[in-house]
This record gives sequence, structure tokens and C-alpha cells, in this order.
Amino acid sequence: MSTSNIRQGSLEIVDQEKIISRGSLYVAQARLAAMMKWVWMILAIAVANPVLYLLSIGVGVGAFIDKSAGPAGIDGVKYLTFLAPALLATAAIQGAIDESVFPTLEGFNGWKNFFGMNATPISGNQIATGVFLASFVRVVGTVIIYWFVMLAFGALESSKAWLAIPTAVMAGVAFGSITQAIAGLLKDENMFFVIFNRFILMPLFLFSGTFYPLSSMPSYLQWIGWISPLWHSTELGRYLTYGHALTQTMAITHMVFLLTLLVLGIFFSRRIFTQRLAK
Repeated sequence: MSTSNIRQGSLEIVDQEKIISRGSLYVAQARLAAMMKWVWMILAIAVANPVLYLLSIGVGVGAFIDKSAGPAGIDGVKYLTFLAPALLATAAIQGAIDESVFPTLEGFNGWKNFFGMNATPISGNQIATGVFLASFVRVVGTVIIYWFVMLAFGALESSKAWLAIPTAVMAGVAFGSITQAIAGLLKDENMFFVIFNRFILMPLFLFSGTFYPLSSMPSYLQWIGWISPLWHSTELGRYLTYGHALTQTMAITHMVFLLTLLVLGIFFSRRIFTQRLAK
């Protein structure tokens, strides 16, 4: 049988136009199906992390901080309330990294299934977008679970605290899109995780106003918070969960920063995926 006949036969089985128009959704569906194999582990982590962090640091360490801070508390509230929005944004970022970096490395360097996908009418742009969409779904689920745990701990004092969910999701997908683009460039990831965790994630976690106000840090370290999606989301989250002082200008600045990071991440992810798959 000739190659042209095989090609024509395959097109009778596969709806090429449908694949072209919905390629990103098919990639996302494949990623979500893979995710479901580990769904109980993902859910266990999503529940255990907030419980352990809020108990150990928010309640445990927080009791000593509240005692030393006096009636004024930290930023006018008890330490648990102050800490919770930062942990919410941190969980979103970690979930986004897990669901964007590892599938990307696997798709290019491990199983190399991205090349198989790209052999079909699915484009590099659609593969990048599909991975991002699957990451988005995981982040939303993680943040919602974390938020309800915060609610159970009594860490939410505002009636509009639910709005901290989309701001945390924004931080997660913004940072996740950037790390997805970086992962798309890697051909040898052995040193990547060491450098990334020690010199990027850890400083962002420690110096983004997570455990204490950014203003209390030395000025030569505050710039880490200014460029950190974690700090921008935390500031918005604290405003929404307990009324942290925040001007309209700064609120807009935080949102613009996160949105800009998201747009850049998606743009470069799509470009990097397309260029690498074309080689």
C-alpha cells in the first residue's frame, strides 16, 4: 500500500480539522489523565501541606510571636492571619512548578512524547498551551483546598477573603508559565533543580514578606520581594483576607506585574516549544 493511501486512510479515522482547532485541549486532557494516576497523592499533599504549615508555624510559632507582639499583633492581626495568604500563594506557585516543569522535561528529554504529538497536526504552540492549561487546573484545585483549610483554621477575617483565590492562582500560573519556558530550553536538567531551588525558590520564599513584612527587611534585600510574584500575590491576599493597608496604585501595580509575567511566560513557552520541536 502506498504512503498516500495510508495517509488518506488515516484522515478518514482522524478528524484533522478538529485536532487543529482543539489541539491544546487534547494535550491538556492527556496531561490531566496522567495527573489522575497520582490524584490521591496530589490531594493528600494539597491537604497535608496547609494543615502542617498552619499548625507548626501559624499556630505553634505564631503563639510566641503574638505574645511578644502584644495586642497590636503583626500588621494589626494575629500571626496566623498574617501568614496564611503568603502560604496560599506559595502553594499555588509550587503546584504550578510541579505541573509545568516536570511534564516539559519529560516531553522533551524523557519520554519525548512532545515530538510524537508534534508529528500529528498538533503544533508546538498548542502543546505549550495544553501543558499550561493542565497546570492551571491543578493550581486552581490546590488553591481552593488550601483556602478552605485556612477558613477552618480561622485565618480569614474578611467577607471578601474568597477573592484571594484568584490572586493566588494568578501568582501560580504566572510563575509556572515562566518556569515552563525555562524548562523548554533545558537539554540536561541535572544541575537545574539544584540551582533553581537554592538560588531562586528559596530566596523568593524567605525574602518575599512571607514570614514578616517586607518593610522590616534591610533595603538591600527588599528588591527580591519587588521582583517576586509571591510578594505581589501575598500583598493582594493580605488586603483581601484581613484588610492589609494597600493603596489603589499598589493594588494595580501588583496585578499588572503578575499579568505581565503571565503573558511573557506564555509567549516564550509557545515560542520555545515551537522552535525546539522544529529542529
